[in-house]
Amino acid sequence: MPERLFSDDPGGAPKQVKGAFFADYTGEFPVPRALRQPSGTAAETPADQDGNNKKAAGPVPAWLRTGRPALHELTRNRRQALMALGGGAVALGAVGTTAAAVFGPPSAGPDDFVKTGSGGGNVSPRDAGSFSNRDASYTSGQGDLNDLGASGTAETPSAAAVAALRATPRFPTPLNRDPVLHLLRRATFGPTVADIALVKQVGIDAWIDQQLEWDKLADPVADAALKAVPTATMTTAEIRATVKDGDNKPQMDLTKAVIARQMWSSRQLLEVMVDFWNNHLNVTSPFDGGWDVRGPYDAGVIRKHALGKFSDMLIASARDPAMMRYLDNTSSDKRNVNENYGRELLELHTVGIDGGYNEKDVRNSAYLMTGRTATRDGLFKYEQNKHWTGAVKVLDFQHANKSAKDGLAIGDAYLLYLATHPSTARYIARKLCVRFVCDTPPQGLVDRLAKTYQESGSAIVPVLKMLFRSQEFWIATGLKTRRPLENFIATGRVIGTTPGADTGKALDDMYQFTNKLGQPPLGWGPPDGYPDVATAWSSAAGMLETWNAHRAFVGQQWKGLNNPRADSLVTQPAATLGTYLDVLANRLIFQPMQPAEKDALIKFLGSKADTRITDPNLGGKLPLLAPLILDSVYHALR
Repeated sequence: MPERLFSDDPGGAPKQVKGAFFADYTGEFPVPRALRQPSGTAAETPADQDGNNKKAAGPVPAWLRTGRPALHELTRNRRQALMALGGGAVALGAVGTTAAAVFGPPSAGPDDFVKTGSGGGNVSPRDAGSFSNRDASYTSGQGDLNDLGASGTAETPSAAAVAALRATPRFPTPLNRDPVLHLLRRATFGPTVADIALVKQVGIDAWIDQQLEWDKLADPVADAALKAVPTATMTTAEIRATVKDGDNKPQMDLTKAVIARQMWSSRQLLEVMVDFWNNHLNVTSPFDGGWDVRGPYDAGVIRKHALGKFSDMLIASARDPAMMRYLDNTSSDKRNVNENYGRELLELHTVGIDGGYNEKDVRNSAYLMTGRTATRDGLFKYEQNKHWTGAVKVLDFQHANKSAKDGLAIGDAYLLYLATHPSTARYIARKLCVRFVCDTPPQGLVDRLAKTYQESGSAIVPVLKMLFRSQEFWIATGLKTRRPLENFIATGRVIGTTPGADTGKALDDMYQFTNKLGQPPLGWGPPDGYPDVATAWSSAAGMLETWNAHRAFVGQQWKGLNNPRADSLVTQPAATLGTYLDVLANRLIFQPMQPAEKDALIKFLGSKADTRITDPNLGGKLPLLAPLILDSVYHALR
């Protein structure tokens, strides 16, 4: 006769399990084999080179290697190196991405340097051998995954989903390939029970259309939560009338608003794209000088154009005081040209390193942007007396640039040229594929999205529609790893945490926790935005903090919110422990676990699969069990 679960020892501690909870999913993390999964934090740098991050013994399954190089050493990009060197690196920083060409490799001798001729600085970063972008430095050696198992487009997203579902993925995944779940993992910050029900009710195509028309969607929960951080949505004038000069409360409120919107907004695809663009046109929050302008930048540049035209967004960013202050264009004038903004326009915001620009292009780009500044009142201003005049040429853009009074319009024409450049189309298309498909996406899909981008005049909605109509999107289940903040938000969403009596205090506590995760919202210091590839986040410390987040949500740590009790997670009867675990897994990760993993949890509980369930809280042990399921690879992937 089966035993009754915990009937003799309702308060006893669960037994430790030796062996493999996730035995099939070994990876690069120096943690017990029973607890391995892909996760981590970019905040942990290669300082762990004394062995703490050495690759664990055992093969890495194909699905985990996907999007990662076979042999990877975390590469610091130019900006990280300059930050590490400190103030003494300023002069070197001006050399930019061509530093490798000018200074040679670390062990270079006299014969190893690149000779540039009389026009020095004309070697492009691309020709000098620079990575095409920062994320590419993490995935070098992997190449493009041109065969995911299915390719091509269909008339509708649902038709593409059906076609991909019939195909065999080249890279098997532990995740359920249900198209509804896959869509919600990628187009939201994590599925919820309500989201799944809605998509199944209206259909995949209708749900995508609704999300793309975000302004027609009511957003009552997020709107209510934002009342706890009122300065986050204020204009510059309202901020200056509310807080003291230099007070960073508006910037801190903005970062907390990011958590609220990502966790509770019904406009999830908009929030995903806002996050994407905030990283693409990164302005760190908080940053010195951002107190009165960073929030309005989020509203007037990023949110306003997130599902509009990139050309409009780029031009708006180049007329925004936050961007001007952040990339030092306020200190650039015709007598003392600061190259920061002109360089990042090319390298990060538009054509990318593969665009083929050189140092002369960077200089001319900076010339074109002179005169754009910000006033002490936090307003954008064009000061024509600061604008450099004279003929300019950047790539194929040329202008006589004779009159300073026309400098603003000339700059806008230059920005439009960059926004619609074929290299910009490819650069943004690839970044979108990295965000929605996999870390090293198929080149055919990138080309398809780039073509749509150009044909639509940089409009983003047609590009996203093409993405969702592509079989590559639908067959890529499990080929992305949630970054720490995404895992954190997804946990709150799936648990069902909602705003409560003191949402402001809870948002502050959650923001502080994201600092420990290494990914506070909008907190990436360099101008290239948070990495979006798995290898950038691989660290044991970050993984453990992510697991702590799971326990915080299940354990109702966030005081001031409505935190569901753990015993509310299992609402349907379960006669035996084995059945109970299936119900709990379906509630938290929307699929059953593999038998070996299920057996490991049963051993953790010190029981048997056929043990009768008489207490849905498992004698008080459910709050210890539920986080273990969220610790698994199923919750780590998206």
